[in-house]
Amino acid sequence: MREYVRNQRGRMFESNFFEFFSKVHPAAPFVLWVPVVLAIPIYALSNGICTPLGLLGFGIFGFLSWQVTEYFAHKKLFHWLGIGPVSRRFHDIVHGFHHRYPDDAQRLVMPLAVSISIAAIVAALLSLLDRPSFSWPWFTGFLAGYLFYDFMHWSTHFRKPLTNWGRAMRAHHMAHHFADIDTNYGISHRWMDRWLGTEGKARRQEERAQ
Repeated sequence: MREYVRNQRGRMFESNFFEFFSKVHPAAPFVLWVPVVLAIPIYALSNGICTPLGLLGFGIFGFLSWQVTEYFAHKKLFHWLGIGPVSRRFHDIVHGFHHRYPDDAQRLVMPLAVSISIAAIVAALLSLLDRPSFSWPWFTGFLAGYLFYDFMHWSTHFRKPLTNWGRAMRAHHMAHHFADIDTNYGISHRWMDRWLGTEGKARRQEERAQ
């Protein structure tokens, strides 16, 4: 298990400029992306780009596509330790720092520069399909899945859950941090871990999260 420091914030960059932009208020992604997630389907439906059934079906598909992306990005990219000083520094910035300071509230959601870049790349790739009846609702669902992920990650670290489901999700993620970092890669869901056999034991991790 890697070392971690509880209830503290650490410094990621020596440069004040980069340090400032490495932090993000937890509300920032929602202020930016919720209007987009609402505007796309409204525009698509009002202009006949897709049907309500298509919006629902492809939107759900996009939401699940995010969860698959979330799982493999967390497992394969975020936990790739690197092979040299540059790639190891990349790991530290992308995810290692979060594991070292899991209670740093300013680094619990994706920075806007990263989410905007990913959204732009995904939108550009979808535009190549030239199928707006599919790509518009799929993109909406994908963004909604991302927002749910950001909310769940912030929530599991920052607030005490009020439901049995919330407690189970929190224990699932806390076990990843404090019991076995090679399990429980899903953050907004658990089905991928169950399906692919990477679900670890989450018992009693709720107490360690306090």
